[in-house]
Amino acid sequence: MCTTSFEDLPGSIALGSEDIILSDHHFWGGLRTSMELTRICEAFGRDLSMHSNSHLGISLAAMVHLGAALPRLPYALDTHYPWQSEEVVVGGRLRFEDGAVMVPNGPGLGVELDRQALEKLHQNYLDCGLTKRDDEIEMQKRVPGWGFKMVRW
Repeated sequence: MCTTSFEDLPGSIALGSEDIILSDHHFWGGLRTSMELTRICEAFGRDLSMHSNSHLGISLAAMVHLGAALPRLPYALDTHYPWQSEEVVVGGRLRFEDGAVMVPNGPGLGVELDRQALEKLHQNYLDCGLTKRDDEIEMQKRVPGWGFKMVRW
């Protein structure tokens, strides 16, 4: 149904599980490994798109740079960034215009960290006590009793 790691690629390609691999530069191991993923997709006739969940401007800047560097990107990048309320880059949130973000053009990723904002959010992380992502608990805040159900196709 979906490919979530390099280890899954041979089986998904053999089965023809999907035509589009949805990558996330955090989940798939960074910018260089994401570039490798696009080469694998191209070699086996798969398309690539990108998604990133709860990230801030520095991460969005990395995703935008990666998208711009890919030799072929037939689908729009998907992000939850517009729904984030905090930011850790100087100058505030990256701006979307007509559904797009310009590639930042400064040194590195083109953004500068706001160290005070980063320190504040890091303290929030330490204070909240969460050490791993748990989507089930988050969903239960909206739909009491909600739970993941394993589905066999």
